[in-house]
Amino acid sequence: MSNINLQISLQTARCFSLAHQHLYPPRQFRGKAGVLEFIRHTGSIQFDPINVVGRNPDLVLQSRVRDFRPEMLDELLYEDRQLLDGWDKMAAIYCVEDWPYFARQRARMQARFGVPSDIVMQVAPHILQKIELRGPLSSLDFKDDKKTEWAWGPTKVSRAGLEGLFSMGQLGVHHRVNNRRYFERIEKLLPATLLATPDPNADEATYQEWHILRRMGSLGLALLNAGEHWLGMINMKSQQRRAVINRLVQRGEIITATVTEIPDKTFYLRAQDFPTLERVQSETPEPEAAFLAPLDNFLWNRKKNTWLFDFEYIWEVYKPKKQRQYGYYVLPVIYGDKFIARCDFTFDKKSGQFTLQNWWWEHNVQPDAHMQTALLAALDDFITYLGAQSFELGEAIINDTTLQWAKGF
Repeated sequence: MSNINLQISLQTARCFSLAHQHLYPPRQFRGKAGVLEFIRHTGSIQFDPINVVGRNPDLVLQSRVRDFRPEMLDELLYEDRQLLDGWDKMAAIYCVEDWPYFARQRARMQARFGVPSDIVMQVAPHILQKIELRGPLSSLDFKDDKKTEWAWGPTKVSRAGLEGLFSMGQLGVHHRVNNRRYFERIEKLLPATLLATPDPNADEATYQEWHILRRMGSLGLALLNAGEHWLGMINMKSQQRRAVINRLVQRGEIITATVTEIPDKTFYLRAQDFPTLERVQSETPEPEAAFLAPLDNFLWNRKKNTWLFDFEYIWEVYKPKKQRQYGYYVLPVIYGDKFIARCDFTFDKKSGQFTLQNWWWEHNVQPDAHMQTALLAALDDFITYLGAQSFELGEAIINDTTLQWAKGF
């Protein structure tokens, strides 16, 4: 397959985008093996610690893995050591075998923080010695009051040291208590053979091609437009990224596609994902529903979803309350090949009370019996994922006749 330009319909583009993300239909994986298979397929999933109805990676996985529980992810990270906390697009979780491929990122951080005059190196001997003596430690285990400027503002020097050593690959996350990370020497977390494995990418050009293909695997159907979905790749601003993608197109590793209804946009997909495109053109699965994470891979390029699905989504968690159109932590809802609604969930972890506080149907959505059954099944799976003990509708929607299906719990 070499330098192919496909002509596809808007419907095909939608279905491929969802199918690549294993959302067409959702929740087809099972167990920890399913978690690994999905993360290996997509490269990485984004980590965010805000926990309203689960952390972002938990929410990503509950929509792909039917029996997912947050404990599965923690076990894979901190007991089985088959997954790693690290950096890709941003803070991310990826498979442990990818460690050698991020050597350039660690070297970049070494060049930034590893000089003797940097605060990280000034506190590194104390941090490493204390961890060696006491085992895994968090920033709370260091009592200094001194602060330094860091990425997010004034920060304790010990925390800056931990963050710097983590970014350089000298420390790894041993475990978390809630979202607080406890760090350990990386050689105590990963096998010596893995740590000794050289960077598989011999030069920068090979690395850039690897990372573009990896990120396109995270995206499914990609666009050249700038945005946070391309973050985290070394020496690849728009011009360099375009050159790498064009080179991969010429080699046949990336396919270009034009959507008939959007002729002014050029889309890209990996050649290895072409069978999925063929499959969605001949198969139509029974529509199922799912609740998506705010930082789901499927939502990384929001402009693309506006063009393909006529769905505009802004994560409003950092907006002042008065400026929010919907709410603090609103989840998109899909059904079949469409976005059909947004929902606002809350969960009281102490009492186990799970509440659907609010619900907004997308325009022109008429919930028929099949859609309601699918939503009920998705809600049932979500309640099980949370381990909720009870469920209720919030005051704003308790009398909404379009949500009577949700009273079945």
